[in-house]
Amino acid sequence: MIFTFLPFRNLIGKRNCKCQPIWGRFIKGWKIVDRVLPWEGFTEQRKYGLDEMLRAFDGAMPEGERLGEFLDSVEVPVSELQVGDEVWMFAVGDAWKTYPVVGFGQPESSRIAAAVDTPDGKTDVTYPDLPYVATHDHGGNFSWNANNYVHGDTARIRPRK
Repeated sequence: MIFTFLPFRNLIGKRNCKCQPIWGRFIKGWKIVDRVLPWEGFTEQRKYGLDEMLRAFDGAMPEGERLGEFLDSVEVPVSELQVGDEVWMFAVGDAWKTYPVVGFGQPESSRIAAAVDTPDGKTDVTYPDLPYVATHDHGGNFSWNANNYVHGDTARIRPRK
C-alpha cells in the first residue's frame, strides 16, 4: 500500500528506493530515509509550542469556559502541600477555583483511607492526615466535610511565591 498526501502524488516513482512516500517523507521500514520539502527554503517546525497554542485556544473560548490562570498551575504531590498553598479544585457549577489549604487531618464523620504497600508485600490501609481547604465551613471549621479534602496523589496549585 502506498500512502500519499494529495500535494505529494507526483513524488511516486521519483525516488530511487522502494519506499513509501508519506506527506513528503519517504519511509523505509520504520525510518525516514528522505524528505521532499514543499518549496525552496522551507524549514520544518522543530519545536511544538503547546503552551502558546493552549493559551490561544483558551483566549478564543467563551469567557465562562476559559481556563485562564489554571494554565499557569503547577502539579505537586499532595504530600508536599503546605498551609497557605492555593489548590485548584473543581467546584459546584462546573468551574475550577482555587482554595487555600488551611490544615491537615481527617474528616470526623467519614475517614479517607489510603492503601499502602508494606515491606512484606501485603497491602495495608492507613488514614493519613490529608490537606483540607477553606471551602465548606461549619462555624469556621473546615475539617468536618470530606469534600474539603484534597483527594488523589497530586494536586494543581498556583505557583508559590
